[in-house]
Amino acid sequence: MIGKMQFKIVSLIVVALFYCVQSNAQNMQKGKKIYEAKCLACHQADGGGVPNMNAPLDAASNVVGKDIARLVRIIRYGYNERIALDGFYYSNAMTASPDLKDNEIADLLTYIRNSWSNKASVVTIAQVQAAKKKK
Repeated sequence: MIGKMQFKIVSLIVVALFYCVQSNAQNMQKGKKIYEAKCLACHQADGGGVPNMNAPLDAASNVVGKDIARLVRIIRYGYNERIALDGFYYSNAMTASPDLKDNEIADLLTYIRNSWSNKASVVTIAQVQAAKKKK
């Protein structure tokens, strides 16, 4: 009896992990499409940005940091101030994206936070919704 129960539990865990990995891959693909359509022109294909104008996304402390709410607000509402990031200054305004749905912002941030040399946690729809409430 115990052997069958353990087998069922392990099987459920394996199936859940499979769907989680598959879902993450789909979110990354969706996020990549959004990045290519809305972000690539300024932040470049390699996430390197443009010196003194558009902040890099690759290896940027703010991008892989814990302040998800700030990233959500920047994408949703734009940013129009000079920004200091990792010892450099960037002055180009970032356009707001009020047309992006919560799941699209989550997918986009998940893509950015896990592309190039970035390795950070995924961003959930719940985190996006909570960040919008803080404004």
